Amino acid sequence: MQRSLKLFLQRFLQRFLAIAATGLIVALGGSPGATRAQQRLGSNNVPLTFGMTVDQASQALGVPLTYVRGRPGSGLFLALSNVKGSILSNRSDGLYLQFGRGHLIAWKGDWGTIRP
Repeated sequence: MQRSLKLFLQRFLQRFLAIAATGLIVALGGSPGATRAQQRLGSNNVPLTFGMTVDQASQALGVPLTYVRGRPGSGLFLALSNVKGSILSNRSDGLYLQFGRGHLIAWKGDWGTIRP
């Protein structure tokens, strides 16, 4: 009887500690780090919307736009935001922006290209 009670208490304590540790990790996990990252980078409250000018779109994305082709006022631009990380996660995915009559009419992401 003594041995089974000891085994029961040991298993109960292990489960309790595992649940408590999991709860603590979930409670303290991602929120503070994400908040600190947003404070360091500043907040981007301007979403990309149809009708923006080239300058407004560049400012909303936080990167300069590179001219690709097209007539003045109706061109195709490329925004490259380089997300720095480790050697294995360094990515610079392009976002193509189509402007017509000086205003944003379409965009498309290029998530398949890894550029140095």
